[in-house]
Formats: sequence, C-alpha cells, structure tokens
Amino acid sequence: MNPAAPVVFTFLLGHDFSMMSLASAIEPLRSYNRLFGTKAYAWHLLSLDGGPVEAANGIEFLTQPMADWLGRSDYLFVCGGERIAQRNERRYVAALRQAARSGIPIGSLSTGTFVLARAGLLNGYRCTIHWESRSAFRETYPDIECTRKIYEIDRSRLTCSGGTAAMDMMLNLIGERHGAERAAAIANQFHHERIRSAADDQRGGDSDSGYLPPTLRAAVKAMQEAIEEPLPLPEIAAAAGIGARQMERLFTRHLSSTPQRYYMELRLERAREMLIYTDQSIIEVAVSVGFTSTSSFAAWFRRTFAILPSDIRRSRRLKDTR
Repeated sequence: MNPAAPVVFTFLLGHDFSMMSLASAIEPLRSYNRLFGTKAYAWHLLSLDGGPVEAANGIEFLTQPMADWLGRSDYLFVCGGERIAQRNERRYVAALRQAARSGIPIGSLSTGTFVLARAGLLNGYRCTIHWESRSAFRETYPDIECTRKIYEIDRSRLTCSGGTAAMDMMLNLIGERHGAERAAAIANQFHHERIRSAADDQRGGDSDSGYLPPTLRAAVKAMQEAIEEPLPLPEIAAAAGIGARQMERLFTRHLSSTPQRYYMELRLERAREMLIYTDQSIIEVAVSVGFTSTSSFAAWFRRTFAILPSDIRRSRRLKDTR
C-alpha cells in the first residue's frame, strides 16, 4: 500500500442493502478528508455489472462494475440486504473468491456476512453479524465462530453487525492508521460520544437482557438454549432457582408477558429469521423451533406475525427474481 496514495475502500452493494450501514462506513472517511484537508481515503460503490442498486429504503445508488475496481482496492466490503438473489449468488461468490486471491482484506456490513460464508471466506475466521440474523447464521454455518460483538477484525476479515457499528469499526481503523486523537476528532463530528471497540457486545436479541434481574435473566437464557426441544416451564423455573409462581410474577413485571407467551414468541422469532435467511424448508424450520406439525406452526406464526410462513417464503422468491 503506497503511503502517499489514498486508501481505497470499495463497497459491493447487495439488493435491499442497509443505507444506514453504508453511510456509517463512508462518512468517517469523508469527514477525515475534510477535517484534515487531505485525500487520505477514497471510496467507490460497486455491483456485479454496474448501474443502479436499490437500498432497503427504496433509494437508488449508482454503482460501477466490480471488475473495474477489483485490482485497485485496498479493502472490499459486502453490504448485505436480506439475501443475495439465487440467480446472482454464484457470480458474487466467484467475484469474492477472486478478490480474496488478490490478498486484499475483505469485510461485510450487516448480513453481508452470509455472502462471505457462502464464498468460503470465513472458514477458520471469527466473525459477527446483526443479532437478528445470528441464530439463522449459526444454524446454517455451525462450524464458523460467530460472536455477538459489534464488529470483528480477524486478520484479513472484517465483519460488522451493521448500523452505527460500521462507524465504530471505521473509526478504529482510522485510529490505528492516524492515532486515537484524530479518530476521536472524527467521532466528535458525528456527536459519537464513545468509540466502541471490538470487545463491545451488540444490544438486542440474545444479549439484550442485562437489565433484567439475575433470576429472570437465567430463565430467559434457559429458554434461549432450549428452542428445538422446549422445556416445561417448571424446569425453566428450576433452572433459574425460583418457583413457577415467582417466575410468572417476574415475567409480568419486567417483560409484560407470561412465561408461556414469551417462550413461544422467542421460538417464533427464531423461525422468522430462519425463513428469511436460510434455505431450510418450512417443515425443517418448524421442527428446529420445537413444533411437530406444520399446521400448528403456521397457526401460531400467523397469530403472532399476522402472516403465514409460506407468505414469507413467497415474498422472498419474488425478491429473488428481481
């Protein structure tokens, strides 16, 4: 890397990508150039063939063909949407493997981690992904270590949980290159009070229960660890070291729910993630969250989300054809 030349970041946009994640990654680079009167960083938006790519909020971004910048990038990040359309998946995988062979660091924002895993680029690496997708990712790629951290930098792989966590990751990269004082100055431009490190956990999902009393936290953890084979509620209470009635009171007071309802919603939320982010059949998803029949699973799913599991799959297939 030529120290006099700008560090070039390229962002490969998937359909329905998160604009928040992309902006959080680019804006610290732009701000560094402006604040210190330099051209230390450059960035480019890519897609497989170039042209407009639509973000999840409907805004279109003009991109350049990936082949134009593959050999001129210092970092390549995949900006994930809900999923890469199946008709394009092989081309994404081939392009990413080609980039990996060139030796440049490769990363992902939010669900882009799925694409890196499909390309085999996370084998032997530690990674992270947005908490909403983590269960589905671990189900699909059980041999890849996927943490709850806001971002992970493991040698030449940089994965980020998305949203404002992308800003923290970029600020840390800037700090490593130019010093913590300059990184803090960039953070101040965005009223970003604290630059989080790779040691910080995500809030949300399995990790978002730190505010609960210890006994209730233990009950929730027992539920989270027994999704495929749900435990009877007395066993959940015993695992938390409390009685069933006390557990009922704690769930009502702190979670505004009964233990039964909370446990069911936990299982169904896991199922929803898997329907969106994995290719498992509906019956396989139903069994993986503790149902023995698709009819019962579908009834509970519609009662909770006002939509059938098959409707989610149908919607996904329509997106795959766009």
